[in-house]
Amino acid sequence: MFDYLKKIFTPVEATESFSDSARAKRSEKNKIQIAACALFIEMAQADGEFSNNERKFIIAEMEKTFGLDFDCTNELMKLAERKVKDSISVYEFTQLINSTFSQEQKIELIESLWRLIYQDKKLDAYEDQLIKRIAGTLNVEHKQIINAKLCVKEQMGLK
Repeated sequence: MFDYLKKIFTPVEATESFSDSARAKRSEKNKIQIAACALFIEMAQADGEFSNNERKFIIAEMEKTFGLDFDCTNELMKLAERKVKDSISVYEFTQLINSTFSQEQKIELIESLWRLIYQDKKLDAYEDQLIKRIAGTLNVEHKQIINAKLCVKEQMGLK
């Protein structure tokens, strides 16, 4: 369980068995995981209610997306929650994702965020505002945001 945390916080010098590029790649991957998880947490908190269903959804998304086991995902959630608490804006998280994800991956992320929003079967004004802000900083066009929303609502059987 603590192996994941140890990997993230182990100083670069302490992992001499890795090449510089391998350490940099691992560090970048960890930062991306934390940033993505933080966006999900920000979204879950946007309406003032971070439900157990939303938490379960985020954990499942992180496990599926990053191939993490349950313990690593729980540690990732704790780290991301701390980052969200200390953050000033979502730009801190979207900046890294924007420079790393392909356009297709960004749209998939937006679709997943819509699925999270609709866990409670309704769209709160703060959630709507936040997803548009996130998508805007990820250079996702408004038309793509709406298409993702409509696709998710159809998949979930919502009107």
